[in-house]
Amino acid sequence: MKLSTNAAFLVLRLALGLIFIVHGFDKFAGGIENTAHFFESIGISGGLAYVVATIELIGGILMILGLGTRIVAALFIIVMLGAVFTVKSGTGFIGGYELDLALLGMSLALLISGGGAISVEHQLFSKQSKEVQA
Repeated sequence: MKLSTNAAFLVLRLALGLIFIVHGFDKFAGGIENTAHFFESIGISGGLAYVVATIELIGGILMILGLGTRIVAALFIIVMLGAVFTVKSGTGFIGGYELDLALLGMSLALLISGGGAISVEHQLFSKQSKEVQA
């Protein structure tokens, strides 16, 4: 892959990871109990708030590092589909689910492509695969 393609994957991972870190941190810092109560108010188990916040925070860190990119991207897709079809379904596109849709698209792109050569997983697995071939 070309350097520009790998740099593009890095930029995509950094932006996506940062957004999810901030949202996950905000759920914990703002009082995860409040998020759990909100989830319950819209008919979702409050315990799922802890799962979502953890996926966002830890997943965001892993995404920035490029570690488990496809797995984290799949988890982000599930979270964003949940957000679009539950929390944002009645809000419309503008000022509603537009960000969620963009994050879903970014996650889908990384699910398909992986993290690229400028990632921890590439460094770990490309060396390992070279040793196996030798």
